[in-house]
Amino acid sequence: MMKFLQPPGWAAPKGYANGIAARGTTVYVGGQIGWNAQQQFESDDFIAQTAQALRNIADVLREAGAGPEHMVRMTWYITDRDEYNSRLPELGAAYREVMGRNFPAMTCVQVAALVEARAKVEIEVTAVLPD
Repeated sequence: MMKFLQPPGWAAPKGYANGIAARGTTVYVGGQIGWNAQQQFESDDFIAQTAQALRNIADVLREAGAGPEHMVRMTWYITDRDEYNSRLPELGAAYREVMGRNFPAMTCVQVAALVEARAKVEIEVTAVLPD
């Protein structure tokens, strides 16, 4: 069971939720980056890496019997805020292609670098499977 938390009078968020209350089995997906299952980068493009990181998340969720609809929280770590903002239409399309219209509570933070030198994005997720 999930309940979206939207305080009265607040503007509706776009692409994320302000908060979610959930009950069930919690699934934690460690930070996923834009490499494939063999831990190889196929692209240095921000959107391509983001799409791959999202596919990796979907694969891990599937292992738990979950899907994007069970996500309650996402944390994004990006290396270039300007690229993130300038490519939002492409980013939104890539997100919806993999995750559909499932928008959990989300935080996005620019970092100086990620552990994998070629990585431009790392995303971690918390999901809740209903009882």
